[in-house]
Amino acid sequence: MKSTDLANYDNPDSFGSRMRKRRLAPLCGMIQKIHASKGKVSILDIGGRETYWKALSSDFLRTHGVNITILNLPSDLVGTESVLFTYAVGDACDLSQYADNCFDIVHSNSVIEHVGNWDRVKAYAKEARRLAPSLFIQTPYFWFPIEPHFFKPFHHWLPKSIRVSMWMKFRMGECGKANNIDEAMSMLDEEPYLLDMRMYRFLFPDCTILKERFLLFTKSMVAVRGKG
Repeated sequence: MKSTDLANYDNPDSFGSRMRKRRLAPLCGMIQKIHASKGKVSILDIGGRETYWKALSSDFLRTHGVNITILNLPSDLVGTESVLFTYAVGDACDLSQYADNCFDIVHSNSVIEHVGNWDRVKAYAKEARRLAPSLFIQTPYFWFPIEPHFFKPFHHWLPKSIRVSMWMKFRMGECGKANNIDEAMSMLDEEPYLLDMRMYRFLFPDCTILKERFLLFTKSMVAVRGKG
């Protein structure tokens, strides 16, 4: 099996799909509680895609009156408007087009590590926290030994000089391989900004940080705020 098959979310039996379903249990609880109170649930999915929500059945989403606004960059915004899904273009670090608490839940999955430097990571967290009373924000954990985007052991712990060489010598997940040093340096600059527990608690001080484990290791963290 290819390493990328482990994270094939179109396959409900893949490792990634099974982990995702288990992870989403607290989110399902949030949806049920909000629906019981309001009769409907509005979710902002920052940087998401419609395929992600296959982990929850469409019957569950419809029964609980869920509408999901998927916000992404223009190049990544793919989908069709429906009862369940609305689409919007925006910068995750500046969502001033939305008022405070205008959604019931803000959700994102493996997005915060892609927004850029520390200042942009802080801006992302601040925006996510103000837009809804409930949060469900997941990110990979820095101290998990396998880099989850490139499927390379210890890659994110290595010095920059070695990581540049790896970009030039190996195929890095779906990103491919650099053809020259200039491409390798650019790809290095675009590597995800993986976070540890102390950083995540600083970014989401009013949240409970759940640990998603694989074997004995913490694989990812989820900042949760709200009842579930």
